[in-house]
Amino acid sequence: MSFLRGIAASNGIAIAKAYRLVEPDFSFDKKTVDSPETEVARFQDALSTAKGELEQIRDRAEKELGADKAAIFEAHLLVLSDPELISPIEDKIKSEKVNAELALKEIADMFVSMFESMDNEYMKERAADIRDVTKRVLAHLLGIQIPNPSMVQEEVIIVAEDLTPSDTAQLNRKYVLGFTTDIGGRTSHSAIMARSMEIPAVVGTKNATAEITNGDLVVIDGLNGEVHINPTPERLDEYKKQQEDFAKQKAEWAKLVHEKTITADQHHVELAANIGTPKDLKGVVENGGEAVGLYRTEFLYMDRDQLPTEEEQFTAYKAVLEGMEGKPVVVRTLDIGGDKELPYLNLPKEMNPFLGFRAIRLCLEEQDIFRTQLRALLRASVYGNLKVMFPMIATLAEFREAKAILEEEKQKLDSEGIEVAEKIELGIMVEIPSTAIIADQFAKEVDFFSIGTNDLIQYTMAADRMNQQVSYLYQPYNPSILRLVKMVIDAAHKEGKWAGMCGEMAGDEIAIPILLGLGLDEFSMSASSILKARSQIRGLTKADMEDLASRVLDMGTTEEVIEAVKSVTSL
Repeated sequence: MSFLRGIAASNGIAIAKAYRLVEPDFSFDKKTVDSPETEVARFQDALSTAKGELEQIRDRAEKELGADKAAIFEAHLLVLSDPELISPIEDKIKSEKVNAELALKEIADMFVSMFESMDNEYMKERAADIRDVTKRVLAHLLGIQIPNPSMVQEEVIIVAEDLTPSDTAQLNRKYVLGFTTDIGGRTSHSAIMARSMEIPAVVGTKNATAEITNGDLVVIDGLNGEVHINPTPERLDEYKKQQEDFAKQKAEWAKLVHEKTITADQHHVELAANIGTPKDLKGVVENGGEAVGLYRTEFLYMDRDQLPTEEEQFTAYKAVLEGMEGKPVVVRTLDIGGDKELPYLNLPKEMNPFLGFRAIRLCLEEQDIFRTQLRALLRASVYGNLKVMFPMIATLAEFREAKAILEEEKQKLDSEGIEVAEKIELGIMVEIPSTAIIADQFAKEVDFFSIGTNDLIQYTMAADRMNQQVSYLYQPYNPSILRLVKMVIDAAHKEGKWAGMCGEMAGDEIAIPILLGLGLDEFSMSASSILKARSQIRGLTKADMEDLASRVLDMGTTEEVIEAVKSVTSL
């Protein structure tokens, strides 16, 4: 037995076999074959197997994700049936008596190079199709497996260097019990997705992919940040007991599902959920969410080869608003950039994408995209309690321009006779220090603030939250961060507005007492964290937490703040 230590990213214990989501080694040697006919038959077998796999993936995608996602795999099947590609490969095997691997790669590389050099965008996309499908055929020739988490048919633990948002979107929630990664932190997208999926996760282990092989029995300890590989029977029994204990604790929290979030001295705050798709609503309802505090609409745009239509977006927003039955739904407009890319937009590569052309900056430049989303949101507004939030706002001018565009689209819909809700609150995500510093000016014009601490912390501390080398600087309890949060909350309250938080800090058990004392009105977190947070808040008094908050603001270090919180709570 061996074990790895990482960062506890999502609570719980998971036990299952490892499934490595790692790019395999596609290297091979050039060989001369004695029987070209036998080699062509071997190539045809690999081709047939690849087609069968793609048909299975296409059918599943159509059933679970819709026809538009399945169309990608239909295009891949057409490539594998194209004689313009297949015949030259077979001819090369026969004429040069080379192995199928070499013939496949050389002919595929030739087509990829040819298509990539064309000015036509459609043809450039075909290059990616050829690369993908020929890699699948090559894998079968080499006898290796290409990982595909969407096709998993047994309970597994995913092991990967990292998981992108599109990777996590493909995970089969029925069978993926947990995951571990080499890199990442509590606020990486893989960690956030694990919490929304309510599966245990340990990230930032540094070498999980090096230490774990396919089929190893793995224990993910998302409570303590440990990963155990092929544990002893005794250790396995201990973890099964911990699983049972955690299940009992969750059952106790579940008793609060229909309760309001009220402190011991009767102060009410709102506990909301962060979601990525309409499918996440089930978790919000089951965990007693009082609102959706952040709907990350970018997932509508990802894992596809073209922008979603106005109708597709309208349908998704309407489903969420109706599903919340009149409870508030804060929808964040498109937040693409940083580590969330849309290949089909062909955006320029940037030296520092997190500080670059992203979120509201992209939307104000690419107004066709922005206006389509705003029209869909405005049309959906009559089906629930919609609040619209603009991300990455750095200046008042940006907010005013975004608001003006929304008003223009609202007037257009009115002139078309399409009903729009009379009152839609407009807010901003406070994730840039400049915005927090002049929050008093923003508060005169916005309807609400939602503090995005995941980015606010990394920008304030000048420390990339995905960089393991500077992870020690990702300090949500640092007094500098707490002072910025206080500035935002105070500015909102002075103008009679409300202030929420949609960063992961909102569900952090150390941060919750401080945020309560600072006067935060809405705490938005992963749905799976809501009941635990509600239980914690019910044991606190607002008056005592106000005293705690005033003390920690005058402290100098994160460590002092943590000790102060522990001294007045049961943590």
